Amino acid sequence: MAKKRNNAPSKKKENDSLTLQDQLNEGVWAKLKEKKQSLEAEETKQKEEQLRKQREERKQREKNKSFEELLSESSMNWKEYK
Repeated sequence: MAKKRNNAPSKKKENDSLTLQDQLNEGVWAKLKEKKQSLEAEETKQKEEQLRKQREERKQREKNKSFEELLSESSMNWKEYK
């Protein structure tokens, strides 16, 4: 004979319907939302700063290239102009 399990589904359904916002008071929820927004803004700012630094480094490398490097990167066939 199979054993019957006595689960309490009513408690589980109540917990599933509650959200984090329902469980926290409004002051804490507002602080969490504000913190999330500030972290997202900070992350965006860091990404922009990183891209700016990469552009600066690329410009600096291009500026400091030797004549040989510039000549080797050129697509023109310089032998035609000899």
